[in-house]
Amino acid sequence: MGKAAFITPFYLSVAWALMITYQFFTETAVKTVMNEIIIRWPEMGLLLYNRLDLLVFIYAFSWVFVLSSVIPSLILGKERGTFVQFVVVLIITISTLRLQDVFVTYTGIEIERLFSLVVFFRNPIDAAFYLFFPYLLMFLVDIFGRASKQKQVELNTTHYPATQTSN
Repeated sequence: MGKAAFITPFYLSVAWALMITYQFFTETAVKTVMNEIIIRWPEMGLLLYNRLDLLVFIYAFSWVFVLSSVIPSLILGKERGTFVQFVVVLIITISTLRLQDVFVTYTGIEIERLFSLVVFFRNPIDAAFYLFFPYLLMFLVDIFGRASKQKQVELNTTHYPATQTSN
């Protein structure tokens, strides 16, 4: 419980900042990567450019999925109920609307300064990393979740060996 009490505000803060900025950052990052593709491979760049809205949607959706699924699962653990996850996601969403003043009061940083970070997404490498990051996070959560589950199964079979019955 102590670890959760410490780490939950961090997760909520990260989720809050990303909920506010992901759409703007995602569009900038996709356009930056698109421009790089157009320079290096014009035919593919033109094909992708014609589907720019779809690409922005897919990458924005990956961020929404991470924010609404992965972060709550990190806070609540894998054994969470649907209603509890809904409440956590609702709190994150409402916080994007209400916590701007709290953020300014306690940090002294106005929300518009977060948007100035868009400069980083004009670099193709940073933009590509930003677009890849939610997929990497989902992959790592799956890998560590499976490893943890496997370790738990191994511990259970080691401590509680199957009993044999004789006929």
